Amino acid sequence: MFYAVYTRRVDDIEAGSTGRPPAAALRFVAAALIVRDREVLIGQRRPDQPMGSLWEFPGGKIEPGESPQQALARELSEELGIGAEVGPAVTRIRHHYRRGGAVDLQFFAVREFSGEIENKIYKQVRWVRFEDLPGYDFLAADRGLIRELAAGKLL
Repeated sequence: MFYAVYTRRVDDIEAGSTGRPPAAALRFVAAALIVRDREVLIGQRRPDQPMGSLWEFPGGKIEPGESPQQALARELSEELGIGAEVGPAVTRIRHHYRRGGAVDLQFFAVREFSGEIENKIYKQVRWVRFEDLPGYDFLAADRGLIRELAAGKLL
């Protein structure tokens, strides 16, 4: 199921008539649900990173001029050393963090890739069964998705 959301860059939105400054920057991110059988690949952030030691799905920032699919293929090459065949969009999430900032996450299925997975940035990467995902401490933005995947609702 794909939830389409109309989005604009926060920095493109003028301050409203209230004279208040625009909201915190909105980051646009593409993330992969790399699937094999009934497992998905997850990565644990290094302790020295923001939100360190939390788990996430591989992916990253969409750079200007890139489509989400192009950004994801680039990020998977940089982070895991694989050539991914980015599949269909699975879902889209907009999350606002309590301490400020927001993220617009687009998740894509990746069922095929070339090369061997090589952990280049994470503390660790792990293949996890969908039903076991709730046992991992994920980034807040991913938690609703985790429940949906564990319940077998998306893939």
